[in-house]
Amino acid sequence: MVRISNNLVGILNFITFLLSIPIIAGGVWLSRQGTSECERFLDKPVIALGAFLMIVSLAGLIGACCRVSWLLWVYLLVMFLLILLLTCFTIFAFVVTNKGAGEVVSGRGYKEYRLGDYSSWLQKRVNSDKNWNKIRSCLEESKVCKSLIDDGNTPRDEFYNKHLSAIQSGCCKPSSDCGFTYVTPTNWTKTPTTSNNPDCTAWDSNQNTLCYNCQSCKAGLLDNIKSDWKKVAILNVVFLVFLIIVYSIGCCAFRNNRAENSWKRYP
Repeated sequence: MVRISNNLVGILNFITFLLSIPIIAGGVWLSRQGTSECERFLDKPVIALGAFLMIVSLAGLIGACCRVSWLLWVYLLVMFLLILLLTCFTIFAFVVTNKGAGEVVSGRGYKEYRLGDYSSWLQKRVNSDKNWNKIRSCLEESKVCKSLIDDGNTPRDEFYNKHLSAIQSGCCKPSSDCGFTYVTPTNWTKTPTTSNNPDCTAWDSNQNTLCYNCQSCKAGLLDNIKSDWKKVAILNVVFLVFLIIVYSIGCCAFRNNRAENSWKRYP
């Protein structure tokens, strides 16, 4: 039993160590190949994650295979904190993404999005000028509206039946309640409107402006974030089960190491 638990911990951490190498390499590649801040913003977190996994897996590997009890204790402490952190984040992700959804518009194939429908915590993040200026810059660089611009001669009825992504619907066209006149997917003629929607005044047919400053654009982004966070939260549940199993095996290995060291000390 001593060897089984120690060997299992050793094998699992060896696999984790091997996985950390391509993660670090990917982070370094991002930092070197990215031509803009938007392309490079993930490089440091990815490198940090890879380094963290490498250090923790080495501690578990050496602690289990070489019977170094204090290293195994540090490994178990870090694992416990990681399990606690992931549990809190998973609960938080489910709570934050519980609100908000696109609204079906009569006679349209796409949905429209309202910022007020989403959680106040997410709203605060995108309403910060500092945050939104960076996000807007990334949206412009990613050319989310390019496919609509390329389809410049799309007939009105055909466009109305299109299935747009949340960001395209929110950032590339004006809200339907503004009542603007359609020219092309990203070119609408402003007409007098009684709508109190602030996006109606924020909209501009200039291809560098469009509705990037609209609340609907922020809402479209939040809808994407909500969808991604829900997927991450579900994956976290699976990962948590795996971590708890590894942690339990590690606890067995730690007890076995202490018992073996005591036996050697007091023959």
